[in-house]
Amino acid sequence: MNVAQCLTRGQVLGLPRLEAQILFLHAAGKSLQDRAWLLAHDTDEVLPEHIAAYEAFAQRRLQHEPVAYIVGQKEFFGLSLIIDKRVLDPRPDTEVLVEWALACGHGLQRPKYLDLGTGSGAIALALKSQLPDAQVLAIDSSTDALKLAAQNAQHLALNVSFLQSNWFSQVQGKFNVLVSNPPYIEDFDPHLTQLTHEPRQALTSGPDGLQDIRNIVQNAPNHLEVGGWLLIEHGWRQAAAVRALLEQAGFKQVKSKLDLAGIERCSGGQK
Repeated sequence: MNVAQCLTRGQVLGLPRLEAQILFLHAAGKSLQDRAWLLAHDTDEVLPEHIAAYEAFAQRRLQHEPVAYIVGQKEFFGLSLIIDKRVLDPRPDTEVLVEWALACGHGLQRPKYLDLGTGSGAIALALKSQLPDAQVLAIDSSTDALKLAAQNAQHLALNVSFLQSNWFSQVQGKFNVLVSNPPYIEDFDPHLTQLTHEPRQALTSGPDGLQDIRNIVQNAPNHLEVGGWLLIEHGWRQAAAVRALLEQAGFKQVKSKLDLAGIERCSGGQK
């Protein structure tokens, strides 16, 4: 088969065109960003070992394994992150949360950020990449996640601090912005059947999906400077409930932000 035939084969199997291209580039040992190569070499014959690797990657994807796990990396906010099964696959919608957090720190000298439940380090590293003078602390309860996040920080040469902590249990001091993409899926959500490859503890949060968000909202005021912001990503049906929690905890200017699909994806308030 040539390159074009391989890509067509992937789409026939059920892969979206972009995913077929990325998986083929990975199988062929090419840069995942070099999609122009596919057009320039569409009639090239493909080595049998590359075809075999591509077919194997395609089958893994068809079993709902995230592309990021298969290729070992993911682009997020212009950064190339190392990703594996120790952490969630960063979603593009979370970039809305980063943009809001950057706006909240705008104009402050050396703003202090705390990223709660950092996973791969995506949010913390994106913040540091845009605000080099900011102090960024990233926490997670998982030592495996923290090891990967620290690896990403070293790989990107970004000076972020990491701490193992179950939410605020080991956190000291106050911050200008608290930001979190916590678990928010209901324990028995039917969509979990398609998320079996990702760490369950990073996905679910009690019968209504709000258990961890309640914890964060209740304890956040003790770790926020006056005028500081708490920003939380949540599920597509949870915005009203999260806003209510923020208002009950005494936060002002409570509001939600829309994701790329026009869904209320994150909510926040000011101390």
